[in-house]
Amino acid sequence: MLAADFLHLEEGAGLVNRHADIFHLDIMDGVFVPNISYGFPVVDAISAVAEKPMDAHLMIVHPERYVERFADSGVSMLSFHLDAAEKPSEVLSIIRGRGVKAGLAINPDIPVGKLYPYLDSCDFVLLMSVFAGFGGQKFIEESYGRISTLKAEIDRRGLSCPIEVDGGVSRHNARALVSAGAGILVSGSAVFRAENPAAEIDFLRG
Repeated sequence: MLAADFLHLEEGAGLVNRHADIFHLDIMDGVFVPNISYGFPVVDAISAVAEKPMDAHLMIVHPERYVERFADSGVSMLSFHLDAAEKPSEVLSIIRGRGVKAGLAINPDIPVGKLYPYLDSCDFVLLMSVFAGFGGQKFIEESYGRISTLKAEIDRRGLSCPIEVDGGVSRHNARALVSAGAGILVSGSAVFRAENPAAEIDFLRG
């Protein structure tokens, strides 16, 4: 939703309701990442009209402070960055304790092996295929190998832990990402800047 037209947010929400599977909400604090996105007033406004689950991606410091508030906003999935929390396992436990699916995210410069100790406590994991903080970045090609490596470890351990991929996802790489092991694709600019956003979503889901 970061790429949506915020002057016509209800139209963007309607597009997601009709064509997509989830609302992906990028929450940036200007501290963990060098940008600020939006906060609870926008999340609550989307929640009021959302007919699909909301997936909040926290790019903020001290994510544990905000779990309760996001849960109260109706978020179904909540992820935070591994290097943004002092005790990731405790944050995952807090999230799951509220009946929300818990996810752990990493940027492209963090080895996927850093996620391995936490996979048993994750309902999904989020691999950034650009560096967190800004929309519209170019997809990092090395992401395919990272996805495959992580998927192999998840499968080896017999876990049900989908890999979500966020950053530069478009019709040009969606099929390859799924083939590499991605289970959830996040696409912002490629959808909302497309000539026909609905058709773009339908292509990505196809």
